[in-house]
Amino acid sequence: MDPILFEKLCVVTAEEQEILDGRRDIDRNLYMQEQDSTVNSRKLLSAGKLITIRPHTRFIHFPEHTHNYVEVVYMFSGETTHIVNGKKIRLAQGDLLFLSQSATHEVCQAGEKDLAVNFIVLPEFFSTPLSMIGEEPTPLRKFLIDCLCGKSSDAGYLHFNVSGDKPIQNLLENLLWILIQETPNKRKMSQMTMTLVFMQLLTHTEDLTTADPEDTIAWQVLRYVEENYVSGSFADLAKQLHYDASWLSREIKRKTGKTYTQLVQEKRLAQAAFLLRNTDRNVADIAVAVGYENISYFHRIFADAYGKSPKHYRDS
Repeated sequence: MDPILFEKLCVVTAEEQEILDGRRDIDRNLYMQEQDSTVNSRKLLSAGKLITIRPHTRFIHFPEHTHNYVEVVYMFSGETTHIVNGKKIRLAQGDLLFLSQSATHEVCQAGEKDLAVNFIVLPEFFSTPLSMIGEEPTPLRKFLIDCLCGKSSDAGYLHFNVSGDKPIQNLLENLLWILIQETPNKRKMSQMTMTLVFMQLLTHTEDLTTADPEDTIAWQVLRYVEENYVSGSFADLAKQLHYDASWLSREIKRKTGKTYTQLVQEKRLAQAAFLLRNTDRNVADIAVAVGYENISYFHRIFADAYGKSPKHYRDS
């Protein structure tokens, strides 16, 4: 933990000083419009900006509210207790909490050294990091977008218990430094750093908690497909997750709208499209590389998915 960052984040704000002097509630004018309980990005973000940070207000209970932006809470030091959609969540030092616009949120009183940093992020900020993770809309990427941007009615939040992961801590401290220091090319650098954060988080599905425990299962399934689309099997997936195969098959269909086989095919074809665009490998080699020994079958399903043959796709 960078001591310079700690010193900057520890500074008592004017609002916090008022609370220490006896104020009994938050200053709503800093966050909300009139009697609205939605924290408004216009109050926190300068015009034209897509992301900023604000240390969480300590020494007082922050009442229930929603956001008209995506909030990412990083527990820089100490711990805080959050209530999201009525569920209590404890953030330990190093943990991350992503809150969609649909989530209701309140925060229990924090102490002097309980330093939580709120990233205030407009959804369009994530377009670059998510496209850099993978140009094609793979199932995992689409699921992440739905969770972040509130398109999933039961998503609400993503809690990553990653307090022991040093690479993620280093990346987040770099991101804080970029935003605090007004670094040149700040937007591009912050988006690239967030991309690296996402790439690390996508390997931590076992450390993820969501509003709906079944969403966690969906993440685990999609992560398996992402990593094993060439040679993985549904039987191996069920064994790894310790679920009955018939039950898991039904849950995959219910949570993603697709079967395991359809998810694998979607990922394979997305990867094939990427290779067609970005390499000179011949079509047959690409088909085998993504898991299809039957080249004729690959041609047929690729044309069904993309509206043109692999060769015409590359030429266009």
